Amino acid sequence: MLNKDERNGKIEQAKGRVKQAVGELTGNKHLKTEGQVDEAKGKVQEAVGNVRHAVGDVVDKVGKTMKR
Repeated sequence: MLNKDERNGKIEQAKGRVKQAVGELTGNKHLKTEGQVDEAKGKVQEAVGNVRHAVGDVVDKVGKTMKR
């Protein structure tokens, strides 16, 4: 299951790709650039979410080991 950073990062990336496509179709360089920034921001946010997810998995495993 995705955490909020992973989910929001994926949404931000999709939003960025849409902006880039619309900017390309309309010749709006500002919108295209804004889309590139949004996509990059989404990738970073998703990466943060992936790290949080991995840390959570490790904490769960340690907790289960400690209960034994």
